[in-house]
Amino acid sequence: MSSVAVLFSLFFFLVILGTPISICLGVSTFATMMLFTDISPIEVSAMIFEKVEHYSLMAIPMFILAGNLLSKGSAAQRIIDFARSVVGHLPGGLPISAIFASIIFAAVSGSSPATVVAIGSIMFGAIMQAGYPKKYAVGTIATAGSLGILIPPSIVLIVYGVTAEVSIGKLFMAGVVPGIMLGIMMMVVTYIGARRLGFEREEPQPFKYRLKKMKDASWGLMTIVIVIGGIYGGIFTPTEAAAVAAAWAFFISVFVYKDIKISEFFHTALESAKTTAMIMFIIANAMLFAHFLTIENIPQGITEALVEANVDKYMFLLLVNILLILAGSFMEPSAIIMIMVPLLLPVAVALGIDPIHFGIVITINMELGMVSPPVGLNLFVTSGLTGMSIKDVIVAALPWTMTILAGLLLVTYIPEIALWLPNLMYGG
Repeated sequence: MSSVAVLFSLFFFLVILGTPISICLGVSTFATMMLFTDISPIEVSAMIFEKVEHYSLMAIPMFILAGNLLSKGSAAQRIIDFARSVVGHLPGGLPISAIFASIIFAAVSGSSPATVVAIGSIMFGAIMQAGYPKKYAVGTIATAGSLGILIPPSIVLIVYGVTAEVSIGKLFMAGVVPGIMLGIMMMVVTYIGARRLGFEREEPQPFKYRLKKMKDASWGLMTIVIVIGGIYGGIFTPTEAAAVAAAWAFFISVFVYKDIKISEFFHTALESAKTTAMIMFIIANAMLFAHFLTIENIPQGITEALVEANVDKYMFLLLVNILLILAGSFMEPSAIIMIMVPLLLPVAVALGIDPIHFGIVITINMELGMVSPPVGLNLFVTSGLTGMSIKDVIVAALPWTMTILAGLLLVTYIPEIALWLPNLMYGG
């Protein structure tokens, strides 16, 4: 039995037992290395530390802290009020406001679950009180929150950039247009459904009111300007931007909005550290797993097999989408990227697919995974917020889930949607 067969047999055996994915990756790789290589346990531990000792990964804890600080205070409420003042008068105005607010908050927090919690905890009750069916409130909240891993800054894009060794700045810029496009598509679906069902509209707000709400939200909105503007203005790197975002979030939460007392900051920092530890543990074990596949020449073998089989890039991308949607239903996005990218990226490059475009395609697949049964994280977060069963949340989210799927196909087969902006900014 080959080493790779043993590796995957152990991995899937542990998965079936319900073992956390990070443990599955680490134990299966460590056991296989001990059985089939001369690498010592000390060398394995050194490999793990070496793999995670990457400058760009330092951005992860900073963006997590920034997102936690802003989601615990009134920044989310102010962003929602601003979004509602702009689009609340449309048919389906409140659900559309939830999607619009999710797009904005995604650009502040960089986290999908954080977006669901921050926006959903406020908007769910408001949408229900306005007389909308429960499924409208639940469906928009569960799916719109998934935009948090595509619109920059995004932890998932950082993990892909580190794994694929491509520019995180370019990846951030490549996520802007697809993220906004998906958000608009979801708003259109909500608008059409609301018109068909005859939901009442709110009165349009005067310009002065909208301007006031924008001013109220301006400190939170400035986070987007500082992070994105700073990166593309050449003022700081994405990692430095993360540190600036955390400092800015601390400043406005403690001293401007005064939502968090300095004495409470330790608790928020501790929660952020726990989340960071979980993600970094997954990344460390996944990197070890991917390293073993590389030294066994598995990526090269897959590339050669597909090239010999005359699989073109369009069929390859279709197969990748199917594989990643299935994987996303069971595994955490960071783990999927760390496992799949070393296997799939060499094939993609050999077929002439741009690595930046490929990263956006993978990330949208991760969005779908967040709202796909049986293990989609956003489904559980939304279920906890609303009290609905997982089954009912899945059914409620289906129209918007299918919208994300349609957006995935557009981005997959029209690379310019993702590549236009980074090419414009960086040349290409």
